[in-house]
Amino acid sequence: MVVGGILVSVGISVGFLLGTGLILALLLILAEKKILNYGTCCIDINEGERKVEVKGGGSLLSSLGENNVFIPSACGGRGTCAYCKVQVIEGGSMIGPVEEPYLGPEERKKQLRLSCQVKVRSDIKIRVPNELLSVRKFKGKLLSKRPLTYDIVELRVELLEPKTIDFVAGHYVQLESEEYDGHDRVMRAYSMSSPPSDKNHIELMIRKVPSGICTTWIFEHLKEGQEVVFSGSYGKFHLSNTNADIIFIAGGSGMAPIWGILRDMKEKGNMRKATYFFGALTQRDLFFVDKLTKLQEEVSWFKFIPALSNEPANSDWKGERGLITNVVAGYMPDCSKIEGYLCGSPGMIDACIKVLTKAGMTEDRIFYDKFV
Repeated sequence: MVVGGILVSVGISVGFLLGTGLILALLLILAEKKILNYGTCCIDINEGERKVEVKGGGSLLSSLGENNVFIPSACGGRGTCAYCKVQVIEGGSMIGPVEEPYLGPEERKKQLRLSCQVKVRSDIKIRVPNELLSVRKFKGKLLSKRPLTYDIVELRVELLEPKTIDFVAGHYVQLESEEYDGHDRVMRAYSMSSPPSDKNHIELMIRKVPSGICTTWIFEHLKEGQEVVFSGSYGKFHLSNTNADIIFIAGGSGMAPIWGILRDMKEKGNMRKATYFFGALTQRDLFFVDKLTKLQEEVSWFKFIPALSNEPANSDWKGERGLITNVVAGYMPDCSKIEGYLCGSPGMIDACIKVLTKAGMTEDRIFYDKFV
């Protein structure tokens, strides 16, 4: 009975401490939002090239976005993708625990920060790449939403305002969800699978993320004919201007930028030898096999190799089996003169980089787009 009483007492104490901590955290949030008034703050961009006035207290990322200066962000401002780095020359707060792991010594010397974690509490001076100042916000109409697999859909959007978009194959846009079921609007990054020649439309391949705010909206609420809002284009992932042979590696919706690049190559008569390794678990995770097989038949420079890592042994699958890294290693023992283009989860990309560098590919020849 004494032991039981002690356990109850400890439980009550722990519960009290947790409750007190939660209350204090809520009070701090309320103080930030309701009590503290930072007034109007000026964000000076690129030594006065552009200046915007914002209400103090918000994040640098959101404050810029509200004034049509769009900084890349794949995680919606949660501080997990590290895409939203900008130079904060003056006026930034101290580096916080969320962004600390994403800033190396050299980046700190250059005064780089995660803009989603920097609070605008006074006038602030920043530098951003000039190309970001030309990023625009678009309105479009969803023409079609069709399933590619049980958890991936393809969206085709007609541009309404502006009516055209210029981008490089491999780039992405940030799609904005609408409010639903108590969820606020959020923006998420999705690569374009359409070729740049189609300036009046964009196509996206989107995989459903369990409990994902934006993907749940896309899968369960977004309807054909509905208006959508996005900004773009963004990205540094695109085909280099060399004649080197190419290895493409992707899984799932990582297909999107590669499909856009392949279509762009065909349209422009780019005949660089390219081998595309696509990794999936089972046959139900495959899509566009017919389109890629047809492309392989139409051009001499392209080869498509899908591989399944968890396909039942007694199935009718005649293609490659095993982890995509092992399949790549088997086909490409010498990668010293080849370039690699990788799209997919961070874990898949990191594993592929190890295989490619072991086969002689230098890191400056490896380009990737991590889907976070």
